[in-house]
Amino acid sequence: MLINDEGQMTNDEGITKSEAQNPGSTDSFWNGDTECVIREEPEKKRVYDLEERTARFGEAVIDFAKRVPQNPVTNRLINQLVGAGTSVGANYVEADDSVSKKDFLKSIGTCRKEARETKHFLRMIARAVPELKLQARELWREPR
Repeated sequence: MLINDEGQMTNDEGITKSEAQNPGSTDSFWNGDTECVIREEPEKKRVYDLEERTARFGEAVIDFAKRVPQNPVTNRLINQLVGAGTSVGANYVEADDSVSKKDFLKSIGTCRKEARETKHFLRMIARAVPELKLQARELWREPR
């Protein structure tokens, strides 16, 4: 039996300092402080055609943003979410076409930043429009 130990990863494994200091802190926002999941096997095998995966993620972000009601609070969040969510794929394509390792690492780093920014804006929209929290959570889990 494997334990879902994502909260125990080190900074070398790709998490931020704030995540390392508060393991599971963002998960508690989405799960209502439930315990970690124990599972025998992964839920499903992920497909690693990253160009297609990032394009579908951008499309899903656009579809989600269309469902968010527009008001003075959400308008800015929608614009930021769509910008960050769609740029993940654009930066991946740029990285894939890079001519040097340095250029590749820069573009991939930008992808990671945009993915984290997307997660942030999904959380803010979930706060602003609580009835969309479940749909926002589904998208929030993808860039992990």
